[in-house]
Amino acid sequence: MTAEASQAGPSAGSASDGLRPLRIALLTYKGNPFCGGQGVYVRHLSRELARLGHRVEVIGAQPYAVLDEGYDGLSLTELPSLDLYRQPDPFRTPKRGEYRDWIDALEVGTMWTGGFPEPLTFSLRARRHLRARRGDFDVVHDNQTLGYGLLGDVGAPLVTTIHHPITVDRRLELDAAGNWQRRLSVRRWYAFTRMQKRVARRLPSVLTVSGTSRQEIIEDLGVRQDRIHVVHIGADTDLFSPDPSVAVVPGRIVTTSSADVPLKGLVFLVEALAKVRAEQPDAHLVVVGKRPTEGPVAQAVEAYGLEGAVEFVKGISDAELVDLVRSAQVACVPSLYEGFSLPAAEAMATGTPLVATTGGAIPEVAGRDGETCLAVPPGDAGALAAALTRLLGDPGLRARLGAAGRERVLRQFTWARAAEGTVARYREAMATAAAGAGRDTGTAPAAEPAARRPVPAGPDVLPDTLADTGAVTVTAADTSDRESRATC
Repeated sequence: MTAEASQAGPSAGSASDGLRPLRIALLTYKGNPFCGGQGVYVRHLSRELARLGHRVEVIGAQPYAVLDEGYDGLSLTELPSLDLYRQPDPFRTPKRGEYRDWIDALEVGTMWTGGFPEPLTFSLRARRHLRARRGDFDVVHDNQTLGYGLLGDVGAPLVTTIHHPITVDRRLELDAAGNWQRRLSVRRWYAFTRMQKRVARRLPSVLTVSGTSRQEIIEDLGVRQDRIHVVHIGADTDLFSPDPSVAVVPGRIVTTSSADVPLKGLVFLVEALAKVRAEQPDAHLVVVGKRPTEGPVAQAVEAYGLEGAVEFVKGISDAELVDLVRSAQVACVPSLYEGFSLPAAEAMATGTPLVATTGGAIPEVAGRDGETCLAVPPGDAGALAAALTRLLGDPGLRARLGAAGRERVLRQFTWARAAEGTVARYREAMATAAAGAGRDTGTAPAAEPAARRPVPAGPDVLPDTLADTGAVTVTAADTSDRESRATC
């Protein structure tokens, strides 16, 4: 039985580490687990934290997080935005009756001028909500919002996860921009990264998912290295597991990608597929993602005559996704950069052999070339084609790499390990905050947070009512490019 499979909870009154269970506020301004890594992170980390005996309240905006059911102490609090990028009317203008306060006006105004407002506006709403609930949480965990609203007192010690600096995405999209109008649009959309740089430098405790991301955070965001801690994430190794009963489809290559986000490198995989088919006519690609109607990927599919050899699937269930990966002869991660690469870990966990680039942190996950994967330079369609052709033609190599990849994930990259490492950082942040409070007051801090009390007046308090937080507690570029980024 893997660590992910263990349902045995801690003893009554204590967490799995033998200490008092924590009350955790986990913030996420986007929670969609089917598009983008942030929702995946929240879903699996929250589940594993609950398994360890902690109370986890996920606080997020649309698209709301999807949480696993059946875990005591795991809940979702909806902190709604204006949902300006929702389908089927992205970039909509809200009706007059939808505006609630000045934060809503700021959100719409930023969108109208070509910017992306959600990190800032969610942080402001979250700060208001947390201050109104002072004493409810032992620790606040921000999932890469990095908004001004989270600076200062949010009612509990703050820990922040930065998966990778979004400045990397900005740089790659500017490099791919074809004209000055496009570059201007990209710069405006990513204007929020200036805020994220300023906020990141003031954070007391930063978690990240790989050593590569850690170095990027130091270089791009200017965060002090002693404030950054690597806690690897991983795959759900119960769900993503081998199943010999699933038939492997000859020639099938599977990848997960946002088609026209340059960072994902899908256009190079499409070009590689055209080369592979010269030797392996049955080779075909299944992309987990939205089919593009225009842009580099759509143009490449048409130019190479691959309309019948490239399929896009979207909106499939977890079980369907796992079976799709199992059915592939080869999984591929063609990204130019990744802060971790969950698709790589998940493919390896199923025992599907992997071809992956060496972009960003992918080698940390995929391992060494020829041992647990075949590794190629990012942005090199010829190298991708050679590796894919080699693996498709060698069943012995596929079996060896698939087995070694599964073992690597079980050993290093599970969500249970991620949760244990995260809790250790929570307790460290709480101890640091308690020690600081003791120095400030000259007295030892209380073992438990103070009961809820009114938020004191002062210049650091936002100029809107704290009584009405707008939260509901429940259980359990071009326009196409911007829509893809905003909804993921």
